[in-house]
Amino acid sequence: MGDRQRDGYVLTTDAARVDVDRVHQWLCEQSYWAAGRAYDEVRRSIEGSRPYSVFAGGDQVAVARAVTDGATFAWICDVFVDVGHRGRGLGGWLVDSILEDLSAVGVPRFLLATKDAHEVYRRSGFEVLEGADRYMEIDRRPTRAAILGLT
Repeated sequence: MGDRQRDGYVLTTDAARVDVDRVHQWLCEQSYWAAGRAYDEVRRSIEGSRPYSVFAGGDQVAVARAVTDGATFAWICDVFVDVGHRGRGLGGWLVDSILEDLSAVGVPRFLLATKDAHEVYRRSGFEVLEGADRYMEIDRRPTRAAILGLT
């Protein structure tokens, strides 16, 4: 794991470097899936997962999290790239780094959800979920309708 560099950007897995204020603002105000998410929830979600951050200079410009047991499964979530840095492959770099790091320790299964970035994730090897009818959930998120496109 550790730091990676590319095109003037630094990708790090150092959780202490996450700009929680910025990540909260992105998720709470600019994402459809976490609109209105409380600051404490963002902080706890980062603490309870493996965060990946991209920096340009001293500013965080992208984030993603892996929620994993480190052995059998990982959920990739909260992938967000600041508007001014989109179109440079940073989201794919984050996801590919998570896949590389967790695959190296033997994690065989990865899951994520997206409303509109299927092509981005296909480039990293993701496919539409087979056997989705076997999955069940309890979803109490206030953003559920927006996530599912019901609004």
